[in-house]
Amino acid sequence: MVKGKRFIYAKAFEGEPNLDNFKLEEFNLPRLENGAVLCEAIFVSVDPYIRAFMNQYPIGTKIIGTQIAKVIDSRNPKYPVSSIICGDFGWQSHTVFVENGGNDIIPLTNFKSVPHSYALSCLGMPGVTAYFGFLEICRPQPGETVVITTAAGAVGCLVGQIAKIKQCKVIGFTGADDKCEWLVKECGFDYAFNYKTCDILQTLKNAAPNGIDCYFDNVGGEISSLIISQMNEFGRVSICGTISSYNTDLNDMPKAPAIQPLIIHKNIKLEGFACFRWNHRRSEAIKTMMKWIKEGKIKYKETITQGFENIPTAFIEMLKGKNIGKAIVKI
Repeated sequence: MVKGKRFIYAKAFEGEPNLDNFKLEEFNLPRLENGAVLCEAIFVSVDPYIRAFMNQYPIGTKIIGTQIAKVIDSRNPKYPVSSIICGDFGWQSHTVFVENGGNDIIPLTNFKSVPHSYALSCLGMPGVTAYFGFLEICRPQPGETVVITTAAGAVGCLVGQIAKIKQCKVIGFTGADDKCEWLVKECGFDYAFNYKTCDILQTLKNAAPNGIDCYFDNVGGEISSLIISQMNEFGRVSICGTISSYNTDLNDMPKAPAIQPLIIHKNIKLEGFACFRWNHRRSEAIKTMMKWIKEGKIKYKETITQGFENIPTAFIEMLKGKNIGKAIVKI
């Protein structure tokens, strides 16, 4: 009988996650029945949403997440041995699944000219999020000014490059000088600023003297209120994440300046979203992003940590902003 390893939710998050929140355990995998598939993890994704979503699960639950896996035994002709797939299997080394058993399985048959890990990054959920969250909600027009927070993250760096493809002026905020340099020199941003060291309001007035038309919000909090205060009439805000409050007590959320008067006066649109609402159009996003990558219009970085046992460490470091682009663990 095959044994697997998995990380479970050992202790409820309080503030920033630490290693005590996770426990590594072994488990027995069931024997394969007709239609079942056994796969082994190759890459495991660590994402900010896990911090927020795990609060909904009881202690002892397997940590959620997506992974790239290799089929090592199969009773299903659709998934032959050695094929590579992407699935929401969580933080575990081996998985037995049956199609239509509640898992969304994506065969990576078209990933021949790009790394398989891209299915967790620019050609996976982050890519779909950037593509639809920006284009469908912000509806950018040539010549408009776009601002992005967490601009060097898995989603933000893609939004900025899509905005440049759409002939927009792009301003990014991130938390390190080397990330700012990468955004400008490699990703083509017009400006990138370290929010930890700059005067955000004055920086916006200097970099966007004619105001802001689109804001892709990954963080929420005070910085978002300041950015929205500089928006033009009929500006559009795509709310993707609220990283600034992920580690705070849900009963004592941080306060930020009121923006409702500005929204009313300037006819600003704010819209939150989850990328799953465009699942029926996912192939459109992947096809277009693949084309832009092959044309050299989109460049991407992945921060890869080695070893299954280091998944919690990679997750903790990602939430502290130590990654550039997508944070991934190679098993």
